[in-house]
Amino acid sequence: MNNFIINEKLIGESAPAFIIAELSANHNHSLETAKKTIEAAKDAGADAIKIQTYTADTLTIDCDGPHFRISGGTLWDGLTLYKLYQQAYTPWEWHEELKNYSRSLGLIFFSTPFDFSAVDFLENLGVPLYKVASFEITDINLIEYIARKNKPVIISTGIASLAEIENAVAVCRRAGNNKIALLKCTSAYPAPPEDANLAAISSLANAFGTIAGLSDHTTGSAVAIAAAALGAKIIEKHLILDRNLGGPDSQFSMEPSEFRAMVNDIRIVEKAVGSKLIATGPQKLKGREFSRSLFAVEDIATGEIFTNTNIRSIRPGGGLAPRHFNDIIGKRARCAIKRGTPLSFDLLI
Repeated sequence: MNNFIINEKLIGESAPAFIIAELSANHNHSLETAKKTIEAAKDAGADAIKIQTYTADTLTIDCDGPHFRISGGTLWDGLTLYKLYQQAYTPWEWHEELKNYSRSLGLIFFSTPFDFSAVDFLENLGVPLYKVASFEITDINLIEYIARKNKPVIISTGIASLAEIENAVAVCRRAGNNKIALLKCTSAYPAPPEDANLAAISSLANAFGTIAGLSDHTTGSAVAIAAAALGAKIIEKHLILDRNLGGPDSQFSMEPSEFRAMVNDIRIVEKAVGSKLIATGPQKLKGREFSRSLFAVEDIATGEIFTNTNIRSIRPGGGLAPRHFNDIIGKRARCAIKRGTPLSFDLLI
């Protein structure tokens, strides 16, 4: 069974979905906004808060060449990568305070590191797990460095080919780390629902023997709720206090009331999915009280023959099952039977 434990919380096949609120750039460089967003995540029912650990200089270089300028119909067209990451990064000097605040609220706090120095920094903070971003899945050296910390590793697969996912999983296992989760992810911001391909969640779990889930960049909650119904055991969504705050990720982030409604719906869906067994549960058994069964519908004298006029299949339950109707027709009554009596075999001669 694919499970691992984070801060005494079970994650995996035999547990409810682990729901992550992604803070990302939605603090807009205000520590107070970051902390209020963490409060909102707790109130909305999230299990964890995730940030990102990088600086513009650890992710790229300050260059205005065509390779470094964003285009292609994204929310950030016209910016250089360096300028975007300057806007979006979470100051490293906030990390410890945000970690302590998250933990004081009962939230699991962790991050996505983007280079070795970020991993070292997070290790010193004592984070209990790591996330690998979609665009870093090809950085095998970074993944190996993370995996060797022997903590759970959640890997988004947004841009990856099958072979690249295989490589990422293999490098974790070669490092002695089998605490791996793979997230289906569409690396578009926002992502069109028709590109979500949620059916691949179970394919990831089956193909790689890992926990599988969803990192969701669609707007709204429908895709995340559907993922829960399809067995996603980790669900990650961006959270913002108010989309009117703006910022690089605001358009595909959920406000607290939306996030809370999503969590509630996911928990309902998980209960509704239930077991794969086609069995008679307590509610089914209770419902059978009102199913059909065989009753005397006329007074029947001792020795009288049962016919299709003095017995019938009617509601409620309590008598013999309707399948016994033809077995009883033509038999005689052992004793007088009053109209409305449920039939049983001991009433037959």
